[in-house]
Amino acid sequence: MSISLQKGQKVSLSKEAAGLSTLIVGLGWDEVEQASRGFFAPKPQPIDCDAFAVLLKNGKITDKRDIVYFGNLTHFSKSVKHMGDNLTGAGEGDDEQIVIDLNTVPADYDRIVIAVNIYDCVNRKQHFGMIRNAFIRLVDARNNKEMCIYNLTENYSGMTAMIFGEVYRYNGEWKFSAMGQGTNDTSIGTFVNRYI
Repeated sequence: MSISLQKGQKVSLSKEAAGLSTLIVGLGWDEVEQASRGFFAPKPQPIDCDAFAVLLKNGKITDKRDIVYFGNLTHFSKSVKHMGDNLTGAGEGDDEQIVIDLNTVPADYDRIVIAVNIYDCVNRKQHFGMIRNAFIRLVDARNNKEMCIYNLTENYSGMTAMIFGEVYRYNGEWKFSAMGQGTNDTSIGTFVNRYI
């Protein structure tokens, strides 16, 4: 049975799925219908949300290779993989997925932040108030069973990036914390600066 998480709620992954080794983080969103700006105005560009993972050591990023995103699909340890970029958010189910092999995450990494930003948001004048039905869900890769889901229903108008949640080690086990924290970071690079 899947758990519906609330903001700030934490869940023990090992208790939810004994023997869990590979976790699929599914991220999804739908674009709000944008109004036409006139007959001769250019058609609005689709909103391109980019999911990414940041691997941290003691809460800090120490190497740019620790950012897993559309430009670096696999962490050098092979423990975290981005399964490909969705440029529009179109389609049912997960729009982007990040796969985490918990058993092979190097021991010196204690936290994996899962976040999303809107690509080229400044030039396109886009923000999270223009999307709906955003969610993050955790799936046990052994059987594709959804363990928990966090629906983002708050108004994030004006926000251009969001911390969906964190997978982290605590007392020898992996846990997940649902966050849903909007930010005004305009790129993955500016977002990651908060962890330097």
